Amino acid sequence: MIRAADRARARHVRTEGDLEPLFSHSSNADDRAVLTRLRQIYEAGGWVLVESAVADLPADLRWLYESDAVTLPQLAAIHEATGATSTADLAAAAAEHRIRGEVGPEVEERIRAALPNLRALMPRIALGRAAAIAEPFLTALRAMPEVAWAEPTGSLRRGEDMIGDIDILAPASEPAPVFDALLRLPQSSRVLYRRERRIYLLSERSQVAVRVPEPSRAGGRLLYLTGSIGHVDALREHARTRGLTLGADGLAASDGTAMAAAAEDEIYRALDLPCIPVEIRQGNGEVAAAARGELPELVARRDIRGDLHMHSIYSDGRDAIETMVEASRALGYEYIAITDHSQRSAASHNLTVDDVHRQADEIAALRERFPDIAILHGCEVDILPDGRLDFVDQVLSRFDVVLASLHESAGQSPEQLLKRYGAAMQHPLVSIITHPSNRMVPHRRGYDIDYDRLFELAVETETIVEVDGAPGHLDLDGALARRAVAAGAMLVINSDCHRAELLDRQMTFGITMARRGWVEPRHVVNTRPLDAVRAAIVAKRSR
Repeated sequence: MIRAADRARARHVRTEGDLEPLFSHSSNADDRAVLTRLRQIYEAGGWVLVESAVADLPADLRWLYESDAVTLPQLAAIHEATGATSTADLAAAAAEHRIRGEVGPEVEERIRAALPNLRALMPRIALGRAAAIAEPFLTALRAMPEVAWAEPTGSLRRGEDMIGDIDILAPASEPAPVFDALLRLPQSSRVLYRRERRIYLLSERSQVAVRVPEPSRAGGRLLYLTGSIGHVDALREHARTRGLTLGADGLAASDGTAMAAAAEDEIYRALDLPCIPVEIRQGNGEVAAAARGELPELVARRDIRGDLHMHSIYSDGRDAIETMVEASRALGYEYIAITDHSQRSAASHNLTVDDVHRQADEIAALRERFPDIAILHGCEVDILPDGRLDFVDQVLSRFDVVLASLHESAGQSPEQLLKRYGAAMQHPLVSIITHPSNRMVPHRRGYDIDYDRLFELAVETETIVEVDGAPGHLDLDGALARRAVAAGAMLVINSDCHRAELLDRQMTFGITMARRGWVEPRHVVNTRPLDAVRAAIVAKRSR
C-alpha cells in the first residue's frame, strides 16, 4: 500500500489536472485499494492525494513518515523487508540492524533517533476509552476456539494513562478464520490494512491492530510488543550477560538458534528472572530488582476488601444507593462508603444538610436489609478557597468517613493550593484526601504543587491519600503513588464511581495506577478488614 500511494502521487504529478487516467489502471490489489480510496476523495470534490493515501497507512508508519525521518520509498523498502507496521516493530528492526540493509545506516540511525519522539507527534487516547474500544475485540477473540489466548500489548497492557496504540495479540495456527470473525463484529468499521498474520481495523475512529502469531512463538512477541522500550533494553542487556540475544520473537542462543516460548514467563525463566508484572515494565530498575530477588508483591484485585468513594443520585451519581450496594455485594466487598458531593461542589447536584439526614435514614434501612456488607455513610466535601470545609463540623461529625477534595482547575498558586490541602488534613474529621493532583485525563494536567510536602503532611496528620480509579482522574498516577509510599503515606484505592455497572472497571484502573507505583497490599488501607479501617478513622479523630 505504501508503494501504491507513492505511485499514485507520481501519476498525479504527470496528469496536470486530468485525473481520470489515474483511476483506469491498477497493477495489483494494493494499488486497487488505494485508488478506490482516492477516487472517493476525487469524486467528493477534493484532492488531498498524498495526505489521504498516507492516512490509510498503519498509524505508527504514518507518524514516522510525518516526522520527516524517512521518505515514502524508504518506508516502503523498510516495510517490505521487515514487515514492520508499528513502533515496536521498527525498534526491533533497528536494534537488530535489519533496516540498514535496505536504506543504509544513516536512515536507520535517523529512525532510532526519531522513535522516542514519535509518541509526542502521535495522537493518544485515554486509558479508559482505549480499554473500552479494545474490550469487545478481546472478548470475541477469547471466545474463539482457534485462539489460544488474547492480550492487549504496548501501553494499554502496561496501564499507562494515555495510549498510543490499541494492539492485541491472539495466537492461533490459522489466522484467516480469526480475521473473518473479527470483520463480522459490529465494532469493526473497516479494514485499514491486512497481511497474513496481522490486521488493522478502524473502530470508533481509532485504529485497532490484531496480530495472530504462531502459538509456539507467541510468548516472545507478547513480551516484546508489551515493552516498554526501556524494559526490553534492560532485558536484552541481561540476556547478553548470559550469552543470549533477545529479539522480537524471543530469545536465541549464541549460535542463532531460536528458543521457542509459547508464554512470556518462559523467557523470564530462561533468564533466571521471575515474570515481571506488566505495570512496572518501565525501565526504572525493575530488571535489576528482579535479578536481586527484590521485586515487590504488588497489590492485586483479590486484595481489595471495599470501596470508600462512590456517588449516588443524592449528588451526581446515576444510580440509587440500593443499586450501588447490590453491585458492591456482587463484587464480594465487605464494606463500602457512599460519599456524595457537599453543598457547594460544582457537581450537577449536591448534598444539602437536609439531604444528609434523609440519606442517613436510607442507609440505616439498607443496613438492615443487607447485613452482609457494611455501608458507611460518607461525604466528599469540598475544600473551600480559604481552607475551610464545605460543611460545618456539626454536619461532618454525622458521617462515618469524610473525604476532602479540590475541584477547581485554576485560580490559585501552587502554594495556596498546598495550604488548602494542609488545612484540610489538619482537620480531625478528614480521613482521606481524594484525587490530589485534580487532573482531568486527557484534558487537564494536574496541579504543580510540592507533592513530597503533601505526602509529608499526610503522614504527619495520619491522613489517607487516594488513588482514584475514575478514568478521568487516575490520580494518584503511578509515579506519584510511588513517591507517596516512599514518604510513608497510607493509600486507599477507590473507584470514585458514579454508575454501578462501572464499579469493577474503575477499581481495576485504580489498582493499575497503584501497581505502576510499586504499591503493595500493606500500603493500602482498603486491603484491611473493616475494623482496621474504622480504627484508622477513629485514631485521627481522637488526636
